[in-house]
Amino acid sequence: MGPLVLLSIGILVVVVSIIALKWHPFIALTVAGLTVAFLTPSEVLYRAELTREQREVLLDENGVRLKVIPESMESVHASALEASESWFVERFTGAFGKGCGSIALVIAMAAIIGKCLLDSGGAKSIVDALMRLFGVKGTPFAFALSAFTLGIPVFFDTVFYLLMPLGKAMRRETGRNYLLYILTIVAGATMAHSLVPPTPGPLTVAGFFGDQVTIGSMMIGGLVVGSLTVAVGIVFAYWANRRWEIPLREPEANQEVAAPDNRPLPSLWLALLPIILPVVLIGGETILSAAGANSPVIELLGDKNIALMLSAAAAVYLLTRSATLQAKGVRVAVQDALMSGGVIILITSAGSAFGEILKETGIAEFISDSVEGQQSLMLIPIAYLVTALIRTAQGSATVAMITAGGMVAPLANGTDLSYSALYLALAIGCGSKPISWANDSGFWVIGSMSGMTPVETFKTVSIMMIVMSLAGLAIILLGAVFLPLI
Repeated sequence: MGPLVLLSIGILVVVVSIIALKWHPFIALTVAGLTVAFLTPSEVLYRAELTREQREVLLDENGVRLKVIPESMESVHASALEASESWFVERFTGAFGKGCGSIALVIAMAAIIGKCLLDSGGAKSIVDALMRLFGVKGTPFAFALSAFTLGIPVFFDTVFYLLMPLGKAMRRETGRNYLLYILTIVAGATMAHSLVPPTPGPLTVAGFFGDQVTIGSMMIGGLVVGSLTVAVGIVFAYWANRRWEIPLREPEANQEVAAPDNRPLPSLWLALLPIILPVVLIGGETILSAAGANSPVIELLGDKNIALMLSAAAAVYLLTRSATLQAKGVRVAVQDALMSGGVIILITSAGSAFGEILKETGIAEFISDSVEGQQSLMLIPIAYLVTALIRTAQGSATVAMITAGGMVAPLANGTDLSYSALYLALAIGCGSKPISWANDSGFWVIGSMSGMTPVETFKTVSIMMIVMSLAGLAIILLGAVFLPLI
């Protein structure tokens, strides 16, 4: 059974499980990973453990293992043989533990940061400050910037729940531009969700690439590409707002979570601290390391786990100063955050394990050999298209990024690319945007909260995501050509 067949089976299991059987993504990814692990032949596993040079010695011209092993390669043969005969469940659980170990603490801290920002009123403080800065005419820019800023530590659905009531309030005050407010909120939140760690998708994808794509470089690259694509989204939002008039309708279920207007809010600098701190520490460590000005202290503070723990501590401190602390204590808020973060950890760990199992099938080498020239720019659109296909098929941007990341990342390992592997990671992020439709929970969140019909949501929000996604791909290709970063 070849790598393409195994890949097709794995993707089919994920898609059918999520769409047809309505399984939870964690269950779907786990079943898919175990299925592929079980079906992968031992000869394929043996081959996956060897380098190209080792295969030339241990395999014949047909790729079959030699019966007589050269004495100098006996240790390599023994190691590969042991791996090929390991039980499929152990292979999956080992990969699951490895994936969990790399992202669990960061996601848990990110969940605490997001929860504390919301419960303390810090998120609303940031939004209010931006709206004062931009004024009524600049409200769309304030919404986009607020959504992008909050989308870094807070999940997309929560950001939309927070900002949408403000969009409705502005519509009531101005009497127009309702679609403009909806689209600018979506534009900012959705791009941060897929491009800037510590959100799970870009965080996990960066981890797949190892030392080739650090968390800091993914943050900086995500901020740059994300800002440019959001700008394209804002242009589309103004165009769509002139073309279509969306009335203000009452949603079927009122899920507004914005703080009451009379609630005392924390100061802006304190509200921004949990968001800015990890960006400064991790991004700063990356820049200083590249400049050769590193030190043990910088390495410590720039470590993703330490940086996020410090940021979470700042967020908890922000909550302790909140006037709402009596109604909901810090312990309860942290507990709720860890409960919601635990689900994300399970999904990302299962996705990481699924990607590791796919690597063992040799799919990365198969794709690499299918592309002419290891330095070809075709790897970038391939990474984009693979992610887009998975996203369109099963609906979740995070699951699509994790699945595609496990397939694409090995292409950069040991390959003489003419550009930084960061561009491949960013292409995966942009590829997770199209196409948002009925199988995407965010599609229904946006529609129900804004009062738009499914057709209105698709022709405005979904099309805007496609436009931003393609703009991101173009930016990444230009960057790979004119600023390869190697």
